[in-house]
Amino acid sequence: MAQARVQTKTKQDIIWSKDFVFIWLANFFIFLGFQMTLPTLPLYVKELGGNDQLVGVIVGIFTFSALILRPFAGHALETKGRGFVYIFGLTIFVISMGAYGFLASLLFLGIIRVIQGVGWGFSTTAGGTIATDLIPPHRRGEGMGYFGLSGNIALAFGPSLGLGLMGVLSFNEIFLICSGLGFIALLFSLGIRYKKVEVSKEQTHVARFDIIEKTAIQPSILMFFITATFGGIATFLPLHAWERNVDGIATYFLVYAIFLMISRTFAGKVYDKKGHLYVFLPGTALILSAMLLLAWLPSTLILWTAGAIYGFGFGTVQPALQAWAVDKAEANRKGMANATFFSFFDLGIGIAAIFFGFLAATINYASIYIASAISIACSMMIYIYFYIKEKRAAKV
Repeated sequence: MAQARVQTKTKQDIIWSKDFVFIWLANFFIFLGFQMTLPTLPLYVKELGGNDQLVGVIVGIFTFSALILRPFAGHALETKGRGFVYIFGLTIFVISMGAYGFLASLLFLGIIRVIQGVGWGFSTTAGGTIATDLIPPHRRGEGMGYFGLSGNIALAFGPSLGLGLMGVLSFNEIFLICSGLGFIALLFSLGIRYKKVEVSKEQTHVARFDIIEKTAIQPSILMFFITATFGGIATFLPLHAWERNVDGIATYFLVYAIFLMISRTFAGKVYDKKGHLYVFLPGTALILSAMLLLAWLPSTLILWTAGAIYGFGFGTVQPALQAWAVDKAEANRKGMANATFFSFFDLGIGIAAIFFGFLAATINYASIYIASAISIACSMMIYIYFYIKEKRAAKV
C-alpha cells in the first residue's frame, strides 16, 4: 500500500506525460507555420500594393478576429470539450493558411485573415487550457514555461525560415508549406487524451454575457500592455531594420528565441516558489530596455542585443502571467481564464499593430518603439498599484 501511494504521488508530479508531449508538439508545428508568416506577410501585403497603414490593418484584423471568438472558445471548452474545440480550431487554421496560396488581392487576403483568426483563437485558447489540465497544479508555472518553449523554438526557426524561403520559393508556396505544418499539428492533436468536461454543482446558470473570467483580469491587463510591444516587432521590425540599413533581422528572431528559451527554464520555477513579484518587474525592465534599443538601432549588434534582452524579459514574464491567470480560477473556469488571458494578449497586439501602422506613416518606424517603451512603463506602474492594493487587502 505504501509503495502504491509513492508511485501515485510520483505519477501526479510528472509534467512530461505522453499527452503533454503531444500537445507540446502540436503547439510547436502550429506556431512554426504561423511564425513563418510574421516577417513574410507584411512584405506580401507590400507586393500586392498595400502601404504601412494597410499592413497594420491586415495584422490587426487577424488578432481582433481571434479576440472576438476567444470567449466563445472558452465556453465551448467547458461544454463541448477540449478535443472538439482544439481540432476545430486547427482545421480552420490549416484551411485558411492554405488559401493564402490562391489569393491575388488585398480584399481576399483581409477576408481570409479574419477566418484564420477564428481558427487561431480557438486552437490557441484550447492548447493553453489542455496544457494546464495536464500539468500538476503545484508545478504550473514551471510546466507552462516548458509548454511555452514549443512556441519559442518555433519562433527561433520560423521567421528565419520564412525569410530564407523567400529567396527560392514564391509567397504561394511558402503559405502552402505553413498550411502543411498546421496539418502535422492536427495529426498530433488526434492522439491526445483530453480531460472530460466538468460541470460545477454550484453553477445554476450561465450569464448571457459571460465573456471574462474575473480572477484572470489583473494578469490579463498587464499582458495587454506587454503584447503591444510584440505587435510593433512582429509587424514592423523588418521594415524598420531595412530602412536603417541594418542587416541581421533573421538572426534577431533566432537570438530572441534562444534567450527566451533560456529564461523559461527557470522563470516558471521562480514564480512557483516566490510569486509574480520576483519575475514581473525584472522582466518588464528588460523589455523596456529592449524597446529603447530598437528605437535607437544604429547597428546589427544593437539589433541582436535588443533581441536577447527582449527574449529574456518576455520569456520571464509571459508564462508567469498565464499561470497567475488560471491559478485562482475554479476547475470548470480554467478554459475561460485562458480565454480571458489570450483575449487581452490579442487585444494588445491588434490595437498596437493598427496604431503603429498610422504612427509609422505619420512619423517614422522608430516612434513605434518609443510608444512601446511607454506601454511597458504603464504595465509596471499598474502592477505596482495591483501589488500594493493586494498587500493592503491582506492586512485587513
